[in-house]
Amino acid sequence: MSEQNNDLCPCGSGKTYSDCCEPYIKGTQKAPSPEALMRARYTAYVKHEIDFIINTCETGEKIAEIDRKATEDWSNTSTWHGLKILNVEKGGPDDTDGIVEFEATYTQKGIRDVHHEIGGFRKINGEWLYTEGYIKPTTVVREGRKVGRNEPCPCGSGKKYKNCCGKNA
Repeated sequence: MSEQNNDLCPCGSGKTYSDCCEPYIKGTQKAPSPEALMRARYTAYVKHEIDFIINTCETGEKIAEIDRKATEDWSNTSTWHGLKILNVEKGGPDDTDGIVEFEATYTQKGIRDVHHEIGGFRKINGEWLYTEGYIKPTTVVREGRKVGRNEPCPCGSGKKYKNCCGKNA
């Protein structure tokens, strides 16, 4: 077992990665509930396991296909800070559907954001799959201080921010 797998799981369960989400992501076990699948999907974003994210989405004629490139870009260009499960409905052993409301906090391009979603899950052929999500709007919080319009542009051009990178902002 690699040393990395003894680290705490990114999903915030308090367990090691190898005792938590890794078996689901590596395909040695099926997630037993929508919450377990949601935690594993978040961890897959952190660990850039894009195939797992795509393979745990429901597919079908009336279901939109997941955009692999956009998913990969979001995973790779974000710094992931944590997952908070806010609410779980259904998703027990005898259920065929479930809902998980969660917040995933991340930073991208210097802006810290919270992805707040109510995710729908369905059990198909004994396996939980992500079916749809409703994104709840959140307030974006900038990391670091805001650059003033008349300050030198942080890109190093020597121009004022308003005449450079801030021109179309």
